[in-house]
Amino acid sequence: MAKTLINWFEIPVADLERAVRFYEATFAVSLRREEMHGMQMAVFPYVEPATGGALLAAPQARPGEQGILIYLDGGDDLAVPLARAVEAGGEVLLPKTEISPEIGYIAMFADSEGNRIGLHSPGAAAQG
Repeated sequence: MAKTLINWFEIPVADLERAVRFYEATFAVSLRREEMHGMQMAVFPYVEPATGGALLAAPQARPGEQGILIYLDGGDDLAVPLARAVEAGGEVLLPKTEISPEIGYIAMFADSEGNRIGLHSPGAAAQG
């Protein structure tokens, strides 16, 4: 049995440079640009065995609010990346909401491309 069900994720984008600016501002990180099989990608920083992922600009990648929904690590306070997302041109779809003390909090925003992106912050029980 795998330790995690998610090995890799790709967030479809229409404008890679706009999306890179948005995600770099929202998460205060630098994305690494790559080209693979004619597709343009911007890879989020990660250290294995952590799950990796990228923004993907390709003809078959279509962003949208009804597409996939992933939850990214929002850190200890989801208000921080939510505020950055708004400053970068996004929109809060679900403010910081407690699921339970054990599971923690979630929030959701629309990115620069119209995708719904979730944020998660672990609960007190998960933090030890």
